[in-house]
Amino acid sequence: MAVAVAVTTAATGLAGTAFAGPSTGVERSAASATSTATVVVEAARTAAFAHASATGVSHGDELHAQDVLLDPEGARHVRFVRTHNGLPVLGGDLVVHLNRQLAYAGVTRAAGHAVKPAATSAKLTAGQAAAKAAQAAKGDASSAQLVLDARDGAAALAYQVTVTDKGTASTVVVDAVTGKVRSNTPVADEFLSPKLIDTLRKRGETADPATGTASGSAGLVGSGASGATSYPATAHGTGKTLFVGNVGLTTTATSRGHYQLKDPTRYGTEVRDAKGRQTESFGSGTKFTNTTDVWGNGKTTSRASAAADAQFGITKTLDFYKKTFNRKGIANNSKAARGMVHWGSKVGNAFWDPTCNCMLYGDGDGRVFKKPLVVLDVTGHELTHGVVEATAKLEPTFVDDRGNQYGEPGALNESLADIFGSNVEFYAKNTKDTPDYLIGEKLGLDQKFLRRLDHPSLDKLEGTVDYWSTDTYYTEVHAGSGVSSHAYYLLAEGSGKKTINGVNYNSPTFHGVTVKGIGRTKATAIFYRALTRYMVSTTDFHDARVATLKAAKDLYGATSTEYKTVDKAWAAVNVTAANTPAARH
Repeated sequence: MAVAVAVTTAATGLAGTAFAGPSTGVERSAASATSTATVVVEAARTAAFAHASATGVSHGDELHAQDVLLDPEGARHVRFVRTHNGLPVLGGDLVVHLNRQLAYAGVTRAAGHAVKPAATSAKLTAGQAAAKAAQAAKGDASSAQLVLDARDGAAALAYQVTVTDKGTASTVVVDAVTGKVRSNTPVADEFLSPKLIDTLRKRGETADPATGTASGSAGLVGSGASGATSYPATAHGTGKTLFVGNVGLTTTATSRGHYQLKDPTRYGTEVRDAKGRQTESFGSGTKFTNTTDVWGNGKTTSRASAAADAQFGITKTLDFYKKTFNRKGIANNSKAARGMVHWGSKVGNAFWDPTCNCMLYGDGDGRVFKKPLVVLDVTGHELTHGVVEATAKLEPTFVDDRGNQYGEPGALNESLADIFGSNVEFYAKNTKDTPDYLIGEKLGLDQKFLRRLDHPSLDKLEGTVDYWSTDTYYTEVHAGSGVSSHAYYLLAEGSGKKTINGVNYNSPTFHGVTVKGIGRTKATAIFYRALTRYMVSTTDFHDARVATLKAAKDLYGATSTEYKTVDKAWAAVNVTAANTPAARH
């Protein structure tokens, strides 16, 4: 369970306020950064135990640093996962906040109770737990690992088991005393829920988006490497994509006249061909190579067309996070982002897979979805799930027998993926995919979009909601995502009618209150800072309100217009301090 400290974050001094925070202007060596991170981690760990009544740590707990964030104004934040008497604790994560002098300044914790299980010895064997997990998830179970499950108001001794079936995986948690299945959660974050796919099939709707309509250049188009004296060398090629026209792609010249779809300027980011296999091993994918530095033909007749879309989307997402927040890679560890296209046979979906640590794109099921799901905002959405996985690890609260996920932390995860996926479009400024606050508008749905941030309930396919209510806990996560997506849009653009890039918006509010937006730049800075500093695995919408208020206070001050507008935006979606549920799920 020990997780390496992200010293790259410490080295930059700032993982997320390039939008609104000043740079420290200080360059430090890797050794210096490591030393600084070590000092901060030890101070945070000491503070956590010294303030046990607030942090919830107790005798037998060990805290393992996952991330260290150093803010220019002086705050330090250390994200910890926890073990108790040597056992990993599910829902035991917390963020300890320090001031410039490394004194304790507060905590954000997932579990609101001490991690002390009622039973300390298992009644089930590991083999019995694995069998129950295999039956629940309908697949092949790996060995069962003893853990403590602190996610549901009390700590319980349990087994955690990974179950795989045809290239997909689920994490099953089985009570070690009663044998009850406590949770059964898909490992990968699918873009399209089983509920949505069922709805489309029942309607007889087919999503067959137009492709290959863009013949002009939508980016810098190069012609390979010239004058290279040694190989591999950086080259500049052309992607002839399905959805974003002809775009420039940075590639690798492996020898004279031979190229690979791999970007050496972005940590070696690469897309491969799964060749119809449902594999979670990137190494088993086939490299895209060519004797010309041109990838695809704008049509599905070339296997490289989808790869060009994927490579463009992945690199633009990396660039968005790097240029906007100085985030170096999805996990902020300066490592490649990867993708595999043509994944599986007749798979109408795309998803981020933590096992593979990569994006997986299906070609469509041939019935409802007839094209590869490689559109730009789908990639931005799914890679943002990777960012959430590397930070707050927001999880659904429960999953039904069909694989549909429920609960506010899971809905917040989907919302953040939509928010930052939309921002990737604005960053890319691609003329063939107009930047907007719509999600999945290039999928070819009759509804013309899948979800939208300004007025979420216009999505009739998923039944997305505009406002929070006590029923939100029982809402499928994509549908529930509308609450925080709507709050974000109101914070950025405000309520009422507005036209942006030719798209008309008309955002309503709860009880008809008026909200004046602070702009997308500041709104996005606030939400990113809230995610990376003040959200944990159990953060719900009321917690998210508090997190974004803290982020706005950090960036702009507690008396600022930005802070006040954050409060007003959440009230406009019916999330207030006054209606915070007494019993939190």
